[in-house]
Amino acid sequence: MSPNPAIYVINPGSTSTKLAVFAGDRLVHVTSIKHRIHKGTSPWESYAARYRAVKRFFDKASHERPPDAIVGRGGLLKPVRGGTYAVNQAMLDDARRNLQGEHASNLGCVLANDLAREFGVPAYVVDPISTDEFEPVARLSGHPLIERRALSHALSIHAVARAGARRIGKELKSARVIVAHLGGGISIAPVRKGRIIDVNDASSAGPFSPDRTGGLPLQPFITLCFSGKYSESEVRKIVMGKGGLKAYLGTPDLEEIETRIANGDKQALLVVHAMCYQIAKEIGAMATVLEGKVDCITLTGGMVNSKRIVRHIRQRVRWIAPVFVFKGEHEMRALAAGAFRVLTGKERARIY
Repeated sequence: MSPNPAIYVINPGSTSTKLAVFAGDRLVHVTSIKHRIHKGTSPWESYAARYRAVKRFFDKASHERPPDAIVGRGGLLKPVRGGTYAVNQAMLDDARRNLQGEHASNLGCVLANDLAREFGVPAYVVDPISTDEFEPVARLSGHPLIERRALSHALSIHAVARAGARRIGKELKSARVIVAHLGGGISIAPVRKGRIIDVNDASSAGPFSPDRTGGLPLQPFITLCFSGKYSESEVRKIVMGKGGLKAYLGTPDLEEIETRIANGDKQALLVVHAMCYQIAKEIGAMATVLEGKVDCITLTGGMVNSKRIVRHIRQRVRWIAPVFVFKGEHEMRALAAGAFRVLTGKERARIY
């Protein structure tokens, strides 16, 4: 195996697919392909068109640098420990039947597998959304009919936890890091010995976000559900898609909201500060999971491009531990890094 193996990376999103070529840990090419997907269309209905577009891009890339491995985003699979997994039939079956829910990321392992078969190389996924490293105490919700689920931005969390540990001169397995992934959904996780030992469910708990409600007061929410004014699908949209900033301000677009604040919109300022307040509260809660022994707090995701948001969160949590901000795209590099560690013998691929 070359010391700089060629790794092709596939990260499917709701309306686009991000693609990259790495030579070892060096990014060679990156692109994002937009897809014409009608509203309400299942991700699997777009699979054939996506695959053709992905194959065209990588066929061209292969003339210069044939792949040694293909790695795809891991989706809502069965609960697994973090790490790099070889794609197998059990994984493909669970992805196709949307085991823990329908999401574009479920296409990642199938795209990787089909492309890897064309090139005659192995296919992997890294830190799927369903990564579950919870301790038993974190699973109890308050009622045995409902268990807390470990569904999070695990790929980003592990990557940024590793970066935070490096910043303080520690290995990930000896560091205690709180990671706040601040995107369209928010995941806040304490990472100990390299494991995500707790995290809020970004689809239904934790802070509100640009278009999600986060956790809601249960009794008023139950009343809303049974008011007869909303169908089940409408209630689900209220929670995820039409909540958060979008519900309060009519838009989830932070740039537009920042402009409104600059023009004196006091309601917009209050709502953004309330979101930061809830994010800081969740970080504080996760500090208790680590018994107050926190080496650093790391912030990542699209929202960290807002100086206002970073400043407001930092003011509330900097007493806990140093706060580091990691801007930019981490998921593509994290996917390649997981495959790279396996290809170079630093880790063994896990079996799904």
